[in-house]
Amino acid sequence: MTLWQPACAQGADDTLLPYAVSIHQTPMQSWGPGAGIYLGKGLFITAAHVAGRSWLTRPKIAIAGSEYPTRVIKEGSFEGTDLTLLSVEEELLPARLRLRRNSICTDPPSPGQQVVTIVPGSAVRSHILAPDRLPIGTRGRFSTVIADVARTGNSGSGVFDVKHKCLLGIMSRKISQSFSRPGTRKTETRDIAKYFVPASEIAAFLPAHLQL
Repeated sequence: MTLWQPACAQGADDTLLPYAVSIHQTPMQSWGPGAGIYLGKGLFITAAHVAGRSWLTRPKIAIAGSEYPTRVIKEGSFEGTDLTLLSVEEELLPARLRLRRNSICTDPPSPGQQVVTIVPGSAVRSHILAPDRLPIGTRGRFSTVIADVARTGNSGSGVFDVKHKCLLGIMSRKISQSFSRPGTRKTETRDIAKYFVPASEIAAFLPAHLQL
């Protein structure tokens, strides 16, 4: 069921849309562009697996139909910290973006907290799920999750706190659970949440000399 949202709330969420960009590998990945978020000072953050192994994929930032070459500042991994930090020469970027600075949340996410996921052209509301809603094997490492798996932004998209408009995390992956239907031997898999790399890990990932 889609929850109704007041027009003023949707309009407020739309103010975050300029921070969302697309990530293009070279050549373009077969599944389409990934997402990323502008931090400021020419820096962009995305999921490591979206950018891929940068020496091979040569990721570019795409904004409004234009592509910008990047320099890889720091690269994580899907198995470790699923983040990659990219840089574009500031003078190449549109003026409307150069002037922006994105704040990273300092408070940890809490169950029930209202969030909005941001990708180019789309802002979708969701909320933080409590870790006890997850399969036991995922509760330690993947404890920062949101609901509304089908509607919200995918890997590399930004998760923002609705109230403070700060960056709460970067979307990393779906969390699924397998179950057997009663009376049958069939096993089905259902997506139950989406894990995002939290703001605390983003802040720790940024090199000290590039702290915003």
